[in-house]
Amino acid sequence: MRQFKDKVCVITGAGSGIGAACAHAMAAQGATIIGTDLRQDMLADTKAAINAADSDGRMESFMVDVSDRDAMFDLAARVEKDFGGADLILNNAGVAFGAPVSEMSVDDCKWLMDINFWGVVNGTQAFLPHFITKGSGHVANISSIFGLIGVPTQAAYNASKFAVLGFTEALRHEMRGSDIGVSTIHPGGINTNIVRHARVQQGPEAEAEREEAIQRFAQFTMTQPDGAAKVIMKGIRKNKARILIGPDAHVVDWIRRLFPASYLRLLPMMDLTRNQD
Repeated sequence: MRQFKDKVCVITGAGSGIGAACAHAMAAQGATIIGTDLRQDMLADTKAAINAADSDGRMESFMVDVSDRDAMFDLAARVEKDFGGADLILNNAGVAFGAPVSEMSVDDCKWLMDINFWGVVNGTQAFLPHFITKGSGHVANISSIFGLIGVPTQAAYNASKFAVLGFTEALRHEMRGSDIGVSTIHPGGINTNIVRHARVQQGPEAEAEREEAIQRFAQFTMTQPDGAAKVIMKGIRKNKARILIGPDAHVVDWIRRLFPASYLRLLPMMDLTRNQD
């Protein structure tokens, strides 16, 4: 996918963060954005801003739960009927949840996996047949640097993002020799609201723990969403297998390669259980 002008780009989780930034950036280059989210107000704000901008791009919005497989397939059918099919599916929607494995509830883990992993599977399988039929398209799936390394209290999130990496890399090999591109995206610390909207273990200290997590995440962020969007678009144009976003993502990737069994000792900022000064 060499350019975005006149392309139909489906972006899940387009109401804020990386999804909204990609919607703005792709529309600015002349793309038609099909944006989905469950946060109607934020999605409406993204759509209004894009459609009010002086560009050839535009956005249509749909309230879709990515964990609802039928809803994602219905969306793909509607995009095919109303827009002639998609050229890109960016499976971006994601949630966060942190807890030690010994305290992690199965319900919270299932909720996270349904969105972070099965949402990616649903979006990919809904749009991939259309790409195969027309012989072109691009699947871009958001993993994380936490899809490259394991981090204390992030077992569920790690599992979902490692799963996205494995699923997407397998698909890339399956699409070899075709004109269908496949990319896994690994953001580092991006200034988004994912932690603010994360689930927390219920208890008397729940809100205090949420605020502490927000403050820790703020210290960890190194990249703004609009910067992430530029990197993602460049990677898609080049059909890169892995798209690393932010200097922290590159550092984590190299340390993981050099010290595959002891990387966490060299990455203390990733240990979310450590005491803060």
